[in-house]
Amino acid sequence: MEKNRCGWCVGDPLYEAYHDTEWGVPVYQDDTLFEFLVLETFQAGLSWITILRKREHFRKALDGFDFRKIALYGPAEVSRLLDDAGIVRNRLKIQATITNARAFLEVRQEFGSFSNYIWGFVNGKPLKNRVVDYTKAPPTTPLSDKISKDLKKRGFKFVGSTVVYAHMQATGMVNDHEISCFRYEQV
Repeated sequence: MEKNRCGWCVGDPLYEAYHDTEWGVPVYQDDTLFEFLVLETFQAGLSWITILRKREHFRKALDGFDFRKIALYGPAEVSRLLDDAGIVRNRLKIQATITNARAFLEVRQEFGSFSNYIWGFVNGKPLKNRVVDYTKAPPTTPLSDKISKDLKKRGFKFVGSTVVYAHMQATGMVNDHEISCFRYEQV
C-alpha cells in the first residue's frame, strides 16, 4: 500500500526518501544543524531538490560540513569551491558559509552549543502545526522573523526569515507535515 506523503515530495525517490527519514525530525546535534544551515544557505533562490541532489558533493567539498574547519577557510578554499562544478558556485554563499561557521562557533561559546541557542526559541520542543495543504503553509512566521533578526545580529549571513523557516522545518523545530501525511504523527 502506498504511503500518504506531503505533496511537495511525491514522485521523486530522493525527495521521498528525504521526506520519509529526515524532514521534520527534531535535530539536536550541532554538526547536523550546521549542515542544514549550510544547505539552506545555498538553497536560497533555488529549489530544495537541486541542493539535495548536490548534498553529497557539498559534503565532500566542505570537509564533511565541519564548521571548525570551514571557519578557518581563506582565499585558497574560496577559489577551490568556486571552481567546483559539483556545488552551487556562488561567491556570496561560499563567503556566507565561512562567516556562518565562525558565527556558529561564537554561538557555541556563548550557549554551550548551537542547539541550546536555536532550540531555546521553541523551549526545546517542536511546534506542531496543522498543515492541510503544503501549498498553503507560510514561508515565514513571526518566530522565523525573530530568529532571523537575532542570527543577523550575531553576524550570520543569508539567514533571511524564509531560509530560517525552511531550516526550522528541516530540523524539526516545527512539524509542517501535512496532517494527512504518515509522518505527521511520527515526528
